[in-house]
Amino acid sequence: MKQQGLIFILLLIFLSNCSSNHSDENELVNYVNPFIGTGGPGNTYPGATVPFGMVQLSPDVGIPGWDRISGYFYQDSIVSGFSHMHLTGTGAGDLYDILVMPTNSRFVNRIKSNNFMPFSTFSHEKEKASPGYYSVDLLDFGIKAELTTTARTGIHKYTFPKDNASQIHVDLGYALNWDAPTKTYLKVVNKTTIEGYRQSTGWAKDQRVYFVMKFSKPFESYQIFKNDSLSTSPVEAVKTKIILNYKTAEKESIVLKTGLSTATINGAYASLTNEAPDFDFEKYKEKASVLWEKELQKIQVTTTDETKKSIFYTMLYQSMLAPTLLSDHNGEYKGADGNIQRANGYDRYDTFSLWDTYRAAHPLYTIMHPNRVSSMINSLLAHYKETGLLPVWSLQGNETNMMIGNHAIPVIVDAYFKGIKNFDITLAYKACKESSMVDARQLDSYKSIGYVPVDDSGENWSVSKTLEYAYDDWCLAQFAKALNKPNDYKYFLNRSENWKNVYDKQTSFMRPKLRNGQFVNNFIPKEYTPYFCESNAWQYFWSVPQNIEGLIKEVGGEEIFDQKLDSMFSLKPLPEDKLPIFSTGMIGQYAHGNEPSHHVAYLYNYVNKPWKTQKIVREILETQYKNTPKGLCGNEDCGQMSSWYVLSSLGFYPVNPAQSVYSFGSPMFEKATINLENNKRFVVETKNNNKDNIYIQSVELNHRKINRNYITHKEIMQGGTLVFIMGNIPASVKNKNALSSKVFK
Repeated sequence: MKQQGLIFILLLIFLSNCSSNHSDENELVNYVNPFIGTGGPGNTYPGATVPFGMVQLSPDVGIPGWDRISGYFYQDSIVSGFSHMHLTGTGAGDLYDILVMPTNSRFVNRIKSNNFMPFSTFSHEKEKASPGYYSVDLLDFGIKAELTTTARTGIHKYTFPKDNASQIHVDLGYALNWDAPTKTYLKVVNKTTIEGYRQSTGWAKDQRVYFVMKFSKPFESYQIFKNDSLSTSPVEAVKTKIILNYKTAEKESIVLKTGLSTATINGAYASLTNEAPDFDFEKYKEKASVLWEKELQKIQVTTTDETKKSIFYTMLYQSMLAPTLLSDHNGEYKGADGNIQRANGYDRYDTFSLWDTYRAAHPLYTIMHPNRVSSMINSLLAHYKETGLLPVWSLQGNETNMMIGNHAIPVIVDAYFKGIKNFDITLAYKACKESSMVDARQLDSYKSIGYVPVDDSGENWSVSKTLEYAYDDWCLAQFAKALNKPNDYKYFLNRSENWKNVYDKQTSFMRPKLRNGQFVNNFIPKEYTPYFCESNAWQYFWSVPQNIEGLIKEVGGEEIFDQKLDSMFSLKPLPEDKLPIFSTGMIGQYAHGNEPSHHVAYLYNYVNKPWKTQKIVREILETQYKNTPKGLCGNEDCGQMSSWYVLSSLGFYPVNPAQSVYSFGSPMFEKATINLENNKRFVVETKNNNKDNIYIQSVELNHRKINRNYITHKEIMQGGTLVFIMGNIPASVKNKNALSSKVFK
């Protein structure tokens, strides 16, 4: 039996053992607010899911647009249905598979903006969300909708008023934003079961979702449609849908459960059989809550500030919404080569937003979920075996080729050096090397001339690609060294210094370069141009995490580097500056709403100014995360934005994600206990910590004072206690030798 199925069996035992003393007051799930990020640029969804689950059952407004990229926007006031799959916090308008909408005779209005689909108004006063559960009153119908999930099934509960024309609509043709169906299929098996599939294209070009839907009450009749024309079952077309007809009594509930698979209808049946064999909605809701509670309990924070506690546990929750499960109970899944593949001995995951998540999310997983990380690494290697390359941004068994770099490499290398078990190290090295040696994605130019040159392709992101590839090369060099491959080590280490080829001493910035070796003219660092990936030259200047000391030297030394960092956080955009949609959470030129900036606040640690890191990190923690629908300053990006908060609030962050080292910032909580999977505990305590005492005065690890501003992954995983003594004056003023800046040698 696969790991996910075993978890559910263990959960039943856990639930029966702890239900008698389960205290609602102390449950961490009560601190999670799934609405954070749904009303601003966060692009999160409020619906039901389980940690890293296949199903994300969430409401759909039904109206397209950037603000509704997750299917939902807090400022809206209508619901057009509930679909089973959503992306968390991305800028990609995809998924929204298998839309379900209950209706009745009370309301028949239609509007053009949602393509004339059935809809209902709703009020946030009649809407609730918690981990694994979502509910809303559909006011125009008088219907209460409730949703919960298991790993591979979505369970709906609709409570109807008395009506002889109650209906449940299942729409496979429904599409939003980038998504479009290519072929759908519906079959009525009997009066309590329908089955089918939805194949679609969009950002991910070949998506397949097979499903089986079972109903607790037989439907009396149905109408089935082929491309909007009435037809008979079974039906296959680009667009299909079915309307199931019921007579309902007052407050009568109908439960429907949907099993999913990316491989076969049989796989969807197995999802139901293994995870949702009956129609006990409350049981599945409670199981989902217990599963979330188990994961949230891995980090227990102590604070008198209930708002901060809610933000922390919401961020911890959002860090576990991706990657998502792709494989069935028998291991089958739709492979990146278009064939049905089988994961043997691990769970196959996808939704790898690697340009975002390699920075903090995956390092966080190595602390919290090392057993699951093993499956994630095997999933990256499965993609390599299916396509010949590691993924860049993979979704639903597809390479989307979105964003840049080869950032599966730092994720794999990080896992290797942190001792993650049960993956083929030889295959992993082969995958990393071959993915670095191809000619695609402008690696041919990068290899031959040492940088990615400007070209006429428009958004070619040449400078960003050069810097990201150079970092990946450093990671691969360390992997080669560890595996005793000296020639490869030397080759990739030399390539990791390619960032110097786009450094312009005249302007002291990374500057776009033509193929002839000349820098482009009319260069303004704060402008957003096609040469930088969703950023400008200020934001990408610092993207040399593998060699910060070398970058300091190129700039002209620690004092100049320190001054440049100060300018980064003080050079505010002017009113006339044109800021793109992804430049949010601005502090000077620093953009916390986008990933290239995420390590920059910690760089003062490299120039013996750790108190400046502490000040700016605490400012970001306090100002860029709120317990409101607009509480995220930028796209959550599949766990990266939330993971930054989780790690930084604990007091440390991985500047170089693959180095097994975490740089100190400014811890938020009086105490945080990390309950590790190896049954050890790592405790972070602060003394004299408050809103004014943001500066670290001294640090003790296991009762011994340490004169450095970092901690290693090994030290965390061994368990122990880290104590920060805090104060309201930078430590350097009182004791210039309080902390060392020579962190990462």
